[in-house]
Amino acid sequence: MEHAEAVAILEALLFVTDEPLSADQIAGVLGDRPADEVPALMDALRGRYADEGFGLEVQEVAGGFRLTTRPDLAAWVQRLNRVRPARLSRAALETLAVIAYRQPLTKAEVEGVRGVSADGVLRTLLERDLIRVVGRKPDVGRPILYGTTRTFLEHFGFKDLTDLPTLREIEEILAENEARRAAASPESLSPVGGEGQGEGGARHGPPTGRAGNDQEAEPAKPPGAAEGRPQDA
Repeated sequence: MEHAEAVAILEALLFVTDEPLSADQIAGVLGDRPADEVPALMDALRGRYADEGFGLEVQEVAGGFRLTTRPDLAAWVQRLNRVRPARLSRAALETLAVIAYRQPLTKAEVEGVRGVSADGVLRTLLERDLIRVVGRKPDVGRPILYGTTRTFLEHFGFKDLTDLPTLREIEEILAENEARRAAASPESLSPVGGEGQGEGGARHGPPTGRAGNDQEAEPAKPPGAAEGRPQDA
């Protein structure tokens, strides 16, 4: 199989798949190429898209590869769909961040950080496959331990958990968001760290936890992160 044909097949596979494909899966389909040659094919496809200014790009996420539209074209894609992307509530995003940075941990530990009941939020996150049960803690009552899923990585565009931003990166992101908001609408500027922060995103890290009502639907960024990066679950 010629190199150009292998790249074309790779592109077709990424186009039709519903979830990220691993190098092993791609190599299994190609048949005549080992998994360690797949990254070179990916680079060739990425280069072609970049050189010719295509609207697609290859993204490495959740241990695999997928085709996505370029981030700078998101507004045009939303015009076609005429719908706003689904967002998590503030309570769900805060709870998810606590789990992502401190996993595995129990419901009581989540509630200890946030200061409110987490029953409803945990149920929502489980239903959306953003968290999963990873075991039981060897304490009295053997409480359930929660951790994040591959869907979580896909949803936020992370290759793995080491992609989660550090505290320093979070502070830089918040400062950049605040500066952009100030330039766009100075009269609506709110203090740094307040609830008037800019829209959340895949690389947005967590603000500090707070007490509140878990029924609140307002989207926000996740809560407080440790200085270092978490280990993969």
